[in-house]
Formats: sequence, structure tokens, C-alpha cells
Amino acid sequence: DNLELKKLVYLYLINYAKSQPEMALLSVNAFIKDANDGNPLIRALAIRTMGCIRLEKISEYLCEPLSRCLRDEDPYVRKTAAVCCAKLYDISPELVEERGFVDTLRELISDANPTVVSNAVAALSEIAETSGKDVMNITASVLQKLLAALNECTEWGQVFILDSLSKYESQDAREAEGIIDRVAPRLQHANAAVVMSAVKVILKYIDLIESPDTVRSLTRKLAPPLVTLLNNEPEIQFTALRNLNLIVQKKPKILEHEIKVFFCKYNDPIYVKMEKLEIIIRLASDRNIDQVLLELKEYASEVDVEFVRRAVRAIGRCAIKLERAAERC
Repeated sequence: DNLELKKLVYLYLINYAKSQPEMALLSVNAFIKDANDGNPLIRALAIRTMGCIRLEKISEYLCEPLSRCLRDEDPYVRKTAAVCCAKLYDISPELVEERGFVDTLRELISDANPTVVSNAVAALSEIAETSGKDVMNITASVLQKLLAALNECTEWGQVFILDSLSKYESQDAREAEGIIDRVAPRLQHANAAVVMSAVKVILKYIDLIESPDTVRSLTRKLAPPLVTLLNNEPEIQFTALRNLNLIVQKKPKILEHEIKVFFCKYNDPIYVKMEKLEIIIRLASDRNIDQVLLELKEYASEVDVEFVRRAVRAIGRCAIKLERAAERC
């Protein structure tokens, strides 16, 4: 009856179920009983644990309680059950499709609780990735529900919702503008993953907008959050730079005035320096080439041989890119 002890026993079962599947089957009745418990914490715990025991035989017994928990009156149980569907799909996709769990997950996108919505989206995204099929089917009404849940759910929930929004094909410029307006505040988020996902959505819909003024103001909005990403630790900087490299290829105007941010610091790890070099070459223009050449000349006298090679090659690439500056290069 003690919840802490129950958690420990369940952890024990998850760990040893793989090596002793026959014995694990004996615990099924206890799980099914707990999945009907009066306490929502215990119901959720039972469902979560059954989903973590990756045995086909146990999965068959999981369907009934899971079906009930997806419609439970407590949002905590519903959100746990949603994630459990993705786990079950990993073990046995046929069971999930047969029992109509994918449809139930789609219904949960309309749930009143934002955490349930974000977990349903996360589960559907995972199923889509495993199966290679678009199981989300975002319609105009689903779109509004996703946008509404965006302000309320946790940061990782936001990442899942934003990623699914980036797969939606917008009908017209007005709808695209509406989506961008709702997503834009996420650019100020403290979590770099949320910022990157928001940028991804905006870059997708910006192509549909016809008014050049709107496009210009949006482009201006995108630069500061992207620059801020470079104030993180080196690993996040590296990931951000890899993404920025792609963004600069698609829309060089966004960062055309921000080239100084990509100048290498003496204490940058080599992998960050290499990525920054690539972006500097892409942003080099007749306007800033003098600055860029001064920087590259500096890099060419560093101690790291590979970096020096890259810097020298970068000068050559700038010469090819900008005919006017070839002499100086």
C-alpha cells in the first residue's frame, strides 16, 4: 500500500522482466488491479510501468487498462497513458492500430489540459517517426488547439507542438501570418530548443507571406534570438551554428549585419571555430570584406594547423565569391 515502496517494486520489475519474462507475467494481475485504483497516481504508475516492460506477452494485457486510462477523468493519468501508446507502438504496432489508439491520441489533442495535448502530440510524433506515416493529420481546427496549448505547456511540450506545426501545410498567407504571430513570442524563450523550433516554424511560413514589409519586420525579429543562442556553452553553440549555417543558406538577409558575432574567440573549441568560419564565408559581402579579411589574416597565424588551413582556404573562397575584392584577398 505504501506508494514509495510500490515505486521501488515496480522499478525492480522493469529491470528484471527482460531476463525472467515468465516470472514477470505473474505480476500482470497486480498491474491490472492498480490500473483501477482509486488514486490517480497509482493508476498512472501502473500504466507507465506496464509500458516500460518491453515484453509482447505483457503488451496484450496492457491494451484494456490503457484504453481506460486514455479516457480517465484525471489529466495526470491521461498524459501518462498518451506516452504509453508510443511505447506500445514500439513493441507492437499492430496492437496499437487494431485497438484504435492512434485515433484516441488524435482526440486527446482537443483535451482541455495542455500537458495532455503536448503528450498526445509527442506520442503521435514518435509514432509517425517509427512508422514513416503522417499520423498527425493536422486540420485547421486541430491547428487552433495546438496553438492554444502552446502557451500553457512545459518547454519540451512546446518543442513537440512547434515541430508538428512545422509539418502543417498552410492554406494561405493570412493563416501563415496568424501562425507566425502566435509562435513569435517563443523566440524569447530561455530554452534554446524552443527558440530553434520556433525559428523553424517561422522560416517555413515566411515564404507564404506576400507583403515585403511584413517579411522585413519578421526577418529583423529573427536575428536577436539567433545571436543569443551563441551565448550558451560550446555544445549548444555548435548545434546552433550547424542550424544557422542552413538558415544563412536559405535566408542570408536575416544575419547580414551580424557577422561580428561569428568572429572566433581565442578560447572557442576547434569544432566551434570551424563552424563559425563557414558562416563568415557565407556572410562575407562587399560591405564587410575588409573586416572579414583582417579576421581571417589573424586566424592564419594561429597555432592549430588545421584551423590555419581552413582560414587560408576561406580567404580563397571569399576571393571567388566577391570579384571586386579578389585583389585584396
